[in-house]
Amino acid sequence: MSTFGKLKRVFTSQSSQADSVSARYDALRSVDVPVTDDDCRFCPDPCDQADHDDFTKMSIDTETDLLGSVKPYRRQVVISTGKSDWHQEVTEADGTLAAFLCSVNERRSAKSDNIGKSAPKGNKSLLSGLFTQDTSNRLSILNGSHHSLSLHHDSTSKLETVIILPDYKVITDVPRSLEGAETLWKSAIDPAYGRTGSPERSDTLKSWVLPYSCLILLCSHKRRDKRCAIAAPVLEKTFTQSLEREGWEVHTDLEDLSNEPTLEHLLGVGNADGADPETVYQSQLTALPGQHRALILRNSHIGGHKFAGNVIIHTPAGASVWYGRVTAHHVESIVRNTIIGGCVLPPILRGGLNLARPGCATLYDW
Repeated sequence: MSTFGKLKRVFTSQSSQADSVSARYDALRSVDVPVTDDDCRFCPDPCDQADHDDFTKMSIDTETDLLGSVKPYRRQVVISTGKSDWHQEVTEADGTLAAFLCSVNERRSAKSDNIGKSAPKGNKSLLSGLFTQDTSNRLSILNGSHHSLSLHHDSTSKLETVIILPDYKVITDVPRSLEGAETLWKSAIDPAYGRTGSPERSDTLKSWVLPYSCLILLCSHKRRDKRCAIAAPVLEKTFTQSLEREGWEVHTDLEDLSNEPTLEHLLGVGNADGADPETVYQSQLTALPGQHRALILRNSHIGGHKFAGNVIIHTPAGASVWYGRVTAHHVESIVRNTIIGGCVLPPILRGGLNLARPGCATLYDW
């Protein structure tokens, strides 16, 4: 092929890619996803920052379309382990809350198969990879790097701390047993109930709204795929540095909440005016974005390790943004545009929960 022919093919390919990217932006906007036109990376290419590892030594899938690579779920739980690597399949590790909860959920969900049979009325048809809680009754069970808050009071405790998403809730004192998993499911996971949970409060579990402006999850599951284990610590360091430059407070473990009023109190005896529980709950959530506090946790396999680094960003308004092929070069743009600005970066978007937000300018709006 002549030099002219080769150049023509390159230019045709680049033009086709540009058209595809433009179509992606338009498609996301058409279903009310807040997007930004900003570049996914702010640093120069090639980058001159020594600590910006671009994972060139890893084999990453750069060809497959990212959007549509997320399996829909209704809720996601992140269970305390204090670790950043786990059994290859966390729900098959005997004696763990993940395994007990998987067993309970399989049995309980078989009786609740009416969820997800039809799309909510009035909603626009969503793109592949975008979904709402009405799309599926699936429960995503992850292990997390956070420590159980019960350990603050008993170093030998076998009680776990679980984060429930998109409810944006922390539940403590969950026994690492089949009975503990059953109580957790009935109280906070049963798809028959919204984010305030079952009206029949557990006598043993305690819960709080997750006290952060956003939660950043980084897949680090080495036993499943070492690429995630390589990417996670680099991304954690870079996210921390970038957020702190923006004046944010960054935590890599849950803070002790024992001195804060529980949701059981706020929605029960503390609700002296008899306000609607959903209103009380939302008032807690709406106060969070302006606090500029981020929690970064490492988590077990979420699917798509070929797209490492894998990042999920959860907001108090119930949105979950899944990004793939994330390197240190992308972090500053993600921080400014998604974490602070509340807008999605389409080129690295794998999908997500509750991203279509009619009438909302950002992922933090209600």
